[in-house]
Amino acid sequence: MTGFERGLRTAKGLLLPAVTAFLLSGCVVGPDYRTPLLAVPATWGDRNGTKPAEPAELSKWWLKLRDPELNALVEQAVAGNLDVATAKAKIREARASYRQSAGTLFPSADGSASATRNKVAATTSGGTGSETYDQYQAGFDASWELDLFGASRRSVEAARYGLDASQEELRSTLLTLVGDVASNYVQARGYQTRIALARRSAASQRQTAELTRTMALAGTATAADVAKAMGQASSTEADVPSLEAGYAESVHRLSVLTGRPPAALIARLKRPTPIPTPRLPIPTGIPADILLTRPDVRMAERQCAQYTAKIGQAEAARYPSVSLTGDISTTALKLGDLGRNSTIGWSFGPTLSVPLFNAGQLQAAVDVAKAQRDQYFIAYKAAVLTALEDVENTLVSLSQERIRNGKLASSAKSYGDAARLERTLYKAGETSLLDVLDAERSAYSADDTLLQSRVSIATDYIALNKALGGGWDGTIDSSKPEIIDAKTGPRLASDTQ
Repeated sequence: MTGFERGLRTAKGLLLPAVTAFLLSGCVVGPDYRTPLLAVPATWGDRNGTKPAEPAELSKWWLKLRDPELNALVEQAVAGNLDVATAKAKIREARASYRQSAGTLFPSADGSASATRNKVAATTSGGTGSETYDQYQAGFDASWELDLFGASRRSVEAARYGLDASQEELRSTLLTLVGDVASNYVQARGYQTRIALARRSAASQRQTAELTRTMALAGTATAADVAKAMGQASSTEADVPSLEAGYAESVHRLSVLTGRPPAALIARLKRPTPIPTPRLPIPTGIPADILLTRPDVRMAERQCAQYTAKIGQAEAARYPSVSLTGDISTTALKLGDLGRNSTIGWSFGPTLSVPLFNAGQLQAAVDVAKAQRDQYFIAYKAAVLTALEDVENTLVSLSQERIRNGKLASSAKSYGDAARLERTLYKAGETSLLDVLDAERSAYSADDTLLQSRVSIATDYIALNKALGGGWDGTIDSSKPEIIDAKTGPRLASDTQ
């Protein structure tokens, strides 16, 4: 057995008892996290148009709008949205931080080697002489800070909760993204339908104006009547540019949400389609469900857990720390003599560090950690209250809009019948032009308001699913980094294959 091997065996003999003692005596200081119990209502306040006794159906809720184009846009937004890419990068960062923290629980070891050529000069009575020789050295250093009071374990715990929070942040980003895509898509289709209505109404009013012109030539109407009829048609046509602007903004927003330039979807969505209509009523479950389904609530709870673990980290810093360090080195004048005919040296032993005086800094660090934990606990409670408020607001808005829509539909039908009847009577000379213009104006306004109500119902349906925590539940690969290209912008590494 060489001297190097004897030294390594001796080091092992000293290390094993120390490790055993550590495993038997280790403890963790600081509070252990328990999920807070928060009081929530047993039922939702507004039950109109909902099924509170049934669990909410949140999986791919946008499919219930029955629009294939919307489904495709959601898929593309999830794949290309830049906010989603940022959230996935944060998950990779959190995973790396977790691995980094977990590494502190284990010993660290470093190897070293060197080769030098040396020259020694000496002056004697007989003159000056020198000697040149080579020197080779190899060594092995190891160290391990014993986690006697759980500082490293609390660090790993905090990192794990941080990873959970980053995953919930991705879910929250996806929830917002899907809701924004659906809302802007509904708005775009609503603008298209309202533009078509404005043009139809203007065309009908133009026909009334032409009829009035003909009657004026026959002496049964005046030039003032013609001007009034033409003015109303032009007024209706003036709504089209503002509606076109609203439509363009919705399409531009949709394009950006899918990670594309603003004008990318203009040609694709040019052909009008009906406003998506959800199937109502919908199940909403019970208020307690949002504690599990809302990703922003779950993220706030995980952050509260993370900062609870950090209290233990700060507490552990107030206690003594023990490190085990050791090294073995061998030195020889020939490379082949390392480990055999060489000088062997080794050292091993514990190092104790005890905080004696720090002017209250360590206790202040504990107080800081506790205050941060309290802030995140309050943020968690606020997130729950906000979630409850969101659901209650959207439930009321949806139920009341459905009632309003029924009244508007009846109003639009009555005004439409009145406008058709007034035009017939006007042709027969049995009513005045003012009655016709008023009926046409009322019919157009009623139809336009009805279309806006249909958009509001679909938007409230989307908002309710967002408030309940419905979002993307498909597979998201957050392990692949983004590739930044100066021409095409960010894209997934898998897209280049």
